[in-house]
Amino acid sequence: MKKNRRKIVNFLMLACAIMFIYSLTNIIIWFIENKKNNNIKEKINKYVEINEAKLDDNEEKTEYTIDFLKLKERNADTVAYLKVNNTNIDYVVVKGQDNSYYLKHNFDKENNRAGWIFMDYHNKLDGNDKNIVIYGHNTRDGSMFGSLRNVVQKEWYQNKDNHLIKLVLENKIVTYQVFSTYSINVEDYYINTVFEDNKEFNDFINVLKKRSVYDYQIDVSGDDSILTLSTCTGNGTKRMVLHAKLISIEE
Repeated sequence: MKKNRRKIVNFLMLACAIMFIYSLTNIIIWFIENKKNNNIKEKINKYVEINEAKLDDNEEKTEYTIDFLKLKERNADTVAYLKVNNTNIDYVVVKGQDNSYYLKHNFDKENNRAGWIFMDYHNKLDGNDKNIVIYGHNTRDGSMFGSLRNVVQKEWYQNKDNHLIKLVLENKIVTYQVFSTYSINVEDYYINTVFEDNKEFNDFINVLKKRSVYDYQIDVSGDDSILTLSTCTGNGTKRMVLHAKLISIEE
């Protein structure tokens, strides 16, 4: 009996040691990869210039100058720059050949568990997209889409300054207005990018609005186009989602 107990104790100690080493290894890898991505972001953000300009009526206008030529020299998959107020979302956006590559590769196309911020490969950016979808990992330190969790917090959604989102494309600056934020179990419905007609899209919009944790009091119809931001949460069992309506295009 004593020998059996000793074997069990030794086995449990070994199992605990293996689990500890495995966890520690993952933490170290995460730290290294996250630091790598932060360094990449710092380097490529020198091609992103944001200036606050004062207008004659004392209003402020934010001007964006993005050097897409330089960004595409580093990664030809570059398609946009995304900014969401009062979050850490301030990223150059890429678009791959599928929706899996940039889940495990960074902007420099290196293997990286934090991936990068990427657009759904179904989107064409030809002016006809009804639902532009952008994804990012929910990282522990709040990088990538780790701060998208803010959008279901009262402090965020009750601040109207947070309701306007900028998506800077190569030939235009698009402004979106938030109309729905929520968390939901894993599904494919809200990332649909193809609709048969305006009625189907209008029904789609009504579902998204009903899900929202806050009534943004924004009218959205089948004639509109929207932006969707999505990340995982709850150990991958849920999704944190933001939807915004296109309200202006500056070319």
